[in-house]
Amino acid sequence: MKLIKNQAVVLAVALFSFSAMADDGEQRAQHLDNKGDRIENRMDRRGDRIDNRLDKKGDRVDRRLDNKGDRIDSRLDGASERAEARGNDKRAAHLDNKGDRIDRRLDRKGDKIDRRLDRKGDRVDQRLDRKGQGVDRRMDRRGDRLRK
Repeated sequence: MKLIKNQAVVLAVALFSFSAMADDGEQRAQHLDNKGDRIENRMDRRGDRIDNRLDKKGDRVDRRLDNKGDRIDSRLDGASERAEARGNDKRAAHLDNKGDRIDRRLDRKGDKIDRRLDRKGDRVDQRLDRKGQGVDRRMDRRGDRLRK
């Protein structure tokens, strides 16, 4: 009788230990899933911050070049008006056209830089998103292996 009682105790301890190990494996798997999600979210936020910073930088460059072109065009318009007042119509037309050309060129240059920085920000954001998703998938797979 004592032997059967001892076997039952041993069996109960073994079953408890096994279920505790299973619970520990499940907790570890859940921890890895959460860790992967946190890493993915952190990389996603980082990519968004970099993308926003590059967008703002491109906008500042574009605005600065637009303003520079406007200032040059305005200055040449004043020179054109003075030339026209002195009777130099060809010189006035030349200065108007020159100011407009410079303004358009600087506008295009600013837009080009802005678009390039926007694309760069988008690429960085996408790369970090993919990297975060890969880390999350790896953590999920590790958790799934622990659950088995």
